[in-house]
Amino acid sequence: MNDVLLPVSVQSAIVFSGVFLWVGMLTGVWKYWQIRNSAQARAHYYVDIAHRSSLLYAPASLILAVLAYFSQFPEWINLLCVWVNLVFFSFSILSYVLHGALQDTTNQFKTPHRLGAHWTLPTWCMSLAMLLLVIGELGATFLLVLGTMLRFLN
Repeated sequence: MNDVLLPVSVQSAIVFSGVFLWVGMLTGVWKYWQIRNSAQARAHYYVDIAHRSSLLYAPASLILAVLAYFSQFPEWINLLCVWVNLVFFSFSILSYVLHGALQDTTNQFKTPHRLGAHWTLPTWCMSLAMLLLVIGELGATFLLVLGTMLRFLN
């Protein structure tokens, strides 16, 4: 590799793309194990979601890397936008893995919001998490796309 140092925003997105791919592979093994040991030949709903979402977040993270690389905004803005997405991607995968391990629900939005056999989350907590996710991911990605568009228009 040449001596060109990539911005931290780009490096972060590339590394997390690899992490998400690896988690997708691990959850794929978990999914296969559950399918093999199930009378219905099915994995738990959230094991399947964890597997698929991890594999989808891997290329999404590479797209973020490319957008951050070409964005004309300062690196601190690009880094913030990339990390907002990576944090929410990671949080989503972790919540799917948790529900898959606990096998506590097949719909995390169904009330009461179960977390294991003995705990529930307040509705406001789920609503706030989803609001922050929507605003964070859409806003951060919009800024990266805008920064890239501005670079190409100049």
